[in-house]
Amino acid sequence: MSEESAIDVTSAVGSSPLKGVTVLDVTRVVAGPFCSMLLADLGATVIKVEHPDDPDYARTFPPFVSGEDEECSAFFAQFNRNKLGITLNMKTPDGKALLKKLVRRADVLVENFRPGTMEKLGLGYEVLKKENPRLIYTAISGFGRTGPNSSRPAFDNTGQAAGGLWSMNGYPDRPPVRVGTIIGDLSASLYAAIGTLAALRKAERTGEGQVVDISQQDSVLSLTENAVVRYTTKGEIASPLGNDHPFVRPYGQFPCKDGHVFFGGYTDKFWKITCDIFGEPEIASDPEIDTMEKRFAPTIAETKVKPILERWFSKYTKAELEEMAGDRIPLSAIKTIAEVVEDPHIAAREMIVNVPVAGKLVRMFGLPIKLSGAPGSVCRKAPNPGEHNALVYSRLVGLTSEELAKLSQEGTI
Repeated sequence: MSEESAIDVTSAVGSSPLKGVTVLDVTRVVAGPFCSMLLADLGATVIKVEHPDDPDYARTFPPFVSGEDEECSAFFAQFNRNKLGITLNMKTPDGKALLKKLVRRADVLVENFRPGTMEKLGLGYEVLKKENPRLIYTAISGFGRTGPNSSRPAFDNTGQAAGGLWSMNGYPDRPPVRVGTIIGDLSASLYAAIGTLAALRKAERTGEGQVVDISQQDSVLSLTENAVVRYTTKGEIASPLGNDHPFVRPYGQFPCKDGHVFFGGYTDKFWKITCDIFGEPEIASDPEIDTMEKRFAPTIAETKVKPILERWFSKYTKAELEEMAGDRIPLSAIKTIAEVVEDPHIAAREMIVNVPVAGKLVRMFGLPIKLSGAPGSVCRKAPNPGEHNALVYSRLVGLTSEELAKLSQEGTI
């Protein structure tokens, strides 16, 4: 970005890929904060904007960490690390004017209000682009900015329900089950980050900003793998399959001595290696199951292949199976979060990092994007509401201490 628009007010490492990019984050909870967190981890100056009397209510989400003088949400900290924090009431005339001034010095604004909310405030994209034609305006919502459902309120479960994923998850003989994480919020944030970077690339070439319009429903729909083409080509409606795959077998969860493992050695190559590993190479030549196509047959998979695998795996623990077979075939322990956090491989990948929360170091997930030439950085705590008002408003807007004090007394910041 240009020196005029990219104001670096963080301690981002000089080689950080997004150093010099300034992001205004007016989002809350996860669908939005996760997007801007990724940008912050990659070196962008991300400024979290909160209402002075109504900060992000994710600050009240457990678990909490207690320090000498404060108690903070580790949930909030995880999605708002590496950011600066300011307060701003965008409903007041002075607040609107301040946001416009901030936009002039920013490259990106990320919001996750219901479509039309920013327009009602007089701060929609058409208004803000007059302040900064290069502005990337990233908007995350339940159903997107266009279409008959665009004005509907939404949460993560809305995306899972409306995007089709919920209907596919669970077991065949039970009602569908939501995915065990906020995949609607997280996937929308991931696509928002990708879209923002694509729009930034164009702005660098042309000087023109644009709207990045991200829908939770769209995002979840794109995660349904083969469900759409199965329906459009064969008329098949995806339904819950438990731990099974619609057509690939064996490919799923299998019990062992101390839990379960995932085994996916369905190809002829991997099947032969598996038979060798477990000391029964002759099974690979059994005419009932000697080809991948035969093993795909549901009845054969259930009555012939599954009992063989269960007999083999039941003799060993998860760790033993990984040790003897994990390097040669697709076999992985189904690990608890505790096992993942303590996994030496995860440590080697720097995927558990220490982030300050309430004066203590808390382990949380790191940045999964590994760049050889320009690493990201997770180093700074999530901001308190308005913690960086003086820094940001003086550096980016030019306000004096007297002006800041007046705006604070009036409830604008």
